Amino acid sequence: MRRLSVLGCGALLAFSAALPAKAQDVGLSYGVRPFYLIDKLEEGALKDKLMSCRGQTPERSDFSIGHRGAPLMFPEHTAESYTAAAHMGAGIVECDVTFTKDKELVCRHAQNDLATTTNILVSDLAGTCVTPFTPANGDAAATAECRTSELTLAEFKSLTPKMDSSDKTATSAEAFQGGNADFRTTLYAEQPAHLMTLAESITLIGDMGGKFTPELKNASVEMPFEGFTQEMYAQKLVDSFEAAGVPAADVWMQSFDLSDITYWIAHAPDFGEQSVYLDDRYEASDEDEGPIDPMDPATFKPTMQELADMGVNYLAPPLWMMLTVKDGKMVASPYADAANEAGLKLIAWSLERSGPLNNGGGWYFQTVNELVDSDGDYFTVLDALHTEAKVAGVFSDWPATVTYYANCMGL
Repeated sequence: MRRLSVLGCGALLAFSAALPAKAQDVGLSYGVRPFYLIDKLEEGALKDKLMSCRGQTPERSDFSIGHRGAPLMFPEHTAESYTAAAHMGAGIVECDVTFTKDKELVCRHAQNDLATTTNILVSDLAGTCVTPFTPANGDAAATAECRTSELTLAEFKSLTPKMDSSDKTATSAEAFQGGNADFRTTLYAEQPAHLMTLAESITLIGDMGGKFTPELKNASVEMPFEGFTQEMYAQKLVDSFEAAGVPAADVWMQSFDLSDITYWIAHAPDFGEQSVYLDDRYEASDEDEGPIDPMDPATFKPTMQELADMGVNYLAPPLWMMLTVKDGKMVASPYADAANEAGLKLIAWSLERSGPLNNGGGWYFQTVNELVDSDGDYFTVLDALHTEAKVAGVFSDWPATVTYYANCMGL
């Protein structure tokens, strides 16, 4: 469980309430967390360097990417989460893009996550859920599935977002809402955050001087959806930024589906040039080829050079795929080396999603777990991603950490 240890409740609410309309109104601040993490670092050159930057003035950096905004403490994909990321100097902010029943684009991590990220189960829209709330019963966990595609835009906007959580032991919808974030859920019920359409996120992030990395999410419904094809979905994302007058150079469109990337390269080349192939090939998705092993280039299919030859310029795997341990140090993995050799720019996801690191860091740190034993190692891993894997940017659930590092290292 993540705890509200970075800011007190009063400061948190004051922070979330600030929604500046102009870029020059955005006051940048690291807050206290980067300094807390530096204090936890082992003595050495990295700690000395980071300590030497304590008096630096915060500056926005494109190396720092707000993953769903700043969801370590704010409900993801809300105005408050995006604003927090901007205040922490994230040069680029992410809106995961899904669509409503009337095919309007909105910001949600998954099209079917409403049961855990909003109040839908205790609202008048609970009847739209494709799997109604089912209470826990013996060994069977409580379940519910509610999709954005079952709601009109107006219905979607009527929901109240909350921290992503659920209680699998719940016997009521009200209890299911809390889960491992009871305190924060109550906090945001009293001080509700605000859901965002893609268009609204473009305006908000742009007015704060930020750039954009929208992710086209795979639909939880079979495509085409009422005549809405995957290609139409991909094109509508491009159209949204063109309609807002956003230059392609300020947009890094993302997808886990390589066909979306090749569509943008072919049909919207200005945007396709910076499109980001999110790499989840560590999972078995092809019976003939199987998953790739980031330590074995023979498993890379397509190869890094083949991706580059398709026109792919950016590749974004989970951070563990780009690091390994050699002689007691974190170094670039064969995956990172091959990507860099092919001229692909790497982006890492996602820092600060693992909670306290005194247990090795879990899934996001699996290839370097043996060298991770304190929260200070968020900086150890970040430094290795920069100096060894040569990444161009890092997603974080609390962008201040990456911004502080980027400013200190002159990125």
